[in-house]
Amino acid sequence: MGRGKDFMEFEERRKILIDSLKINGISDRVLGAMMHVPRHLFVPERFQETAYMDMPLPIGHDQTISAPHMVAIMCELLDISSGMKILEVGSGSGYNAAVMAELVGDEGHIYTVERIPELAYFAEKNLKRAGYRNVTVLQDDGSCGLAEHAPYERISVTSAAPEVPRPLIDQLAPEGIMAIPVGNGEQQLVVVKKDMKGKVSYKSWGAVIFVPLIGKYGY
Repeated sequence: MGRGKDFMEFEERRKILIDSLKINGISDRVLGAMMHVPRHLFVPERFQETAYMDMPLPIGHDQTISAPHMVAIMCELLDISSGMKILEVGSGSGYNAAVMAELVGDEGHIYTVERIPELAYFAEKNLKRAGYRNVTVLQDDGSCGLAEHAPYERISVTSAAPEVPRPLIDQLAPEGIMAIPVGNGEQQLVVVKKDMKGKVSYKSWGAVIFVPLIGKYGY
């Protein structure tokens, strides 16, 4: 990717966006990761001009890329460290996976599952174009998790479930954290934690709006 006029313009817009997120109490580490991710590469070309506005954008198939502030909040709640193995349910365009990939570094890995084949391809293409090699995109029913690579130290769910899917709880490692929107209509972002003995706790962060989770353990 060359450093032409468009590159510099997008980079400046990205900096303005990231600076605006500082008022939400987001850590410098998460903001730094987001500064490295070219969000305009993760939206359809016709929306690139609005890629650095703090708003969700349509990516086709009745799905959206989350607003940057929500991506930042979920990453903050997950408390992601370098070297972690993370499961993402709902790849979308691949943007959220890219931000988490920055946070886990080369020693970590993101497994992201997308139900819609066209979006799985879109996410994989976007991640490859942006240079991410520590992300694996799979097309499947993400509500069932991804048992073959479990357990996961963190699980990020980007669509709202009627309740926290049991397979995801089972695939969460001891001392693991999951962030998941729950509810039909009125949704709450729920932080799920599992202690060393396997005891699970739930805490609501606040009201959110996400597309519904479709699948065996979704709607």
